[in-house]
Amino acid sequence: MMRKAPLVLAHTPMIPIQGLFETHLTVANLDRAMRFYEETLGLSRATLVPDRRVAFYWLGAHGQAMLGLWETGTSPQRLSLHTAFTVTLEDLLAAPARLRAAGIAPLDLAGNPVEEPVVLAWMPAASLYFHDPDGNLLEYITMLSDAPAPERGVVPWSEWRSDKMAE
Repeated sequence: MMRKAPLVLAHTPMIPIQGLFETHLTVANLDRAMRFYEETLGLSRATLVPDRRVAFYWLGAHGQAMLGLWETGTSPQRLSLHTAFTVTLEDLLAAPARLRAAGIAPLDLAGNPVEEPVVLAWMPAASLYFHDPDGNLLEYITMLSDAPAPERGVVPWSEWRSDKMAE
């Protein structure tokens, strides 16, 4: 007779997770990716492991969180991943112009070019998307202190702010 595994309830985690420390993206050319993440995004390199073709970057303060970039080579099969970076609201609002100045298209959640961030009303969070040279979807995001409004879906920042001012 087989014993059933014990039921683990969602509200009683085995180990309470406090945050995300590390995430990884695959890149076709590590040197090109390193230039983008260092020179364009301004990330601070934590370490480079040349024989494994991987570079790690600190996100925020040293020891707070890391991003790993792993070279996969020129295989025609690509994996596009998504990573969101927490930024201040002030920097998020300046991001569309800064991205365009760097030759990067700022995008909305659907992948359409935008002039301003969008608000994911269910959270709510202001957000702006863009791609790295390997097609990975990157996001700048700022949580807002407003009440969630899931019925609003995704709205442009200016629309969200004008509606909040009218309340």
